Amino acid sequence: MGTSLDYRILVLNRLWQAVNIVGVPRAFSLLLQDHAQAINTTDGSFQLLKAEDWLAYSASEVPADDEAYVQTVRLRIRVPKVLILQQYDRLPVQEVKFTRETLFERDAHRCQYCGGTFEASQLNMDHVIPRD
Repeated sequence: MGTSLDYRILVLNRLWQAVNIVGVPRAFSLLLQDHAQAINTTDGSFQLLKAEDWLAYSASEVPADDEAYVQTVRLRIRVPKVLILQQYDRLPVQEVKFTRETLFERDAHRCQYCGGTFEASQLNMDHVIPRD
């Protein structure tokens, strides 16, 4: 299969919760700086591999046709599908944009003053209809 550098890799925190999806360059950076380990499940078993083990695994056999890899001068390095971080145990902050639509969805299109349910065109954020 080979790979283009836009292949995506799932990154888990050390509690095995998904925290990000990164590209190939960032994944190899995390792996080679020992910030993460690759999770190998291709042969039916489950292994956590550090960078040197991942390189040895990549050199040990030719990748399958459907497997992504990066071709270097000497070898084909397999692209891991999942990485697990060594130190990070938090979840990324999910910031919700404050808009009319998100406010109406949060309140199920219900007026907070009278309790009635209305169409979005009939609601406003302050429940005050301006005179102008």
